Amino acid sequence: MEQIRINIYNTIGNSFAIEAEDGEIVYKRIEKAFDEMRVVILDFQNIEMLTSAFLNTSIGQLYGKYPSEIMKSSLSVENMLPEDVILLKRVVETAKLFYSDPDRLKKSIDDILGD
Repeated sequence: MEQIRINIYNTIGNSFAIEAEDGEIVYKRIEKAFDEMRVVILDFQNIEMLTSAFLNTSIGQLYGKYPSEIMKSSLSVENMLPEDVILLKRVVETAKLFYSDPDRLKKSIDDILGD
């Protein structure tokens, strides 16, 4: 499969990957690449700050559209800070749980919040 490298810094235009809106831009690029049967390398070179909002939007929601096997074989990250790798792992685990049974997770959240 052909590879495509998405440089996050160049894609969002700054070193702060914190906004969900920027995550959506990255998501659309990944989605297009997957639909073209490409392997995606996300390059986090020069990213100084990363949030779960950005990761949930850019990567987490992919688990709602693509099976985990595709995600594992077709998406990788490079140049990510160790603390950001930990954050990414949490986002991925939460996305897998959510998309495997979204109603159950929503009910658990409602129960916790008392809604």
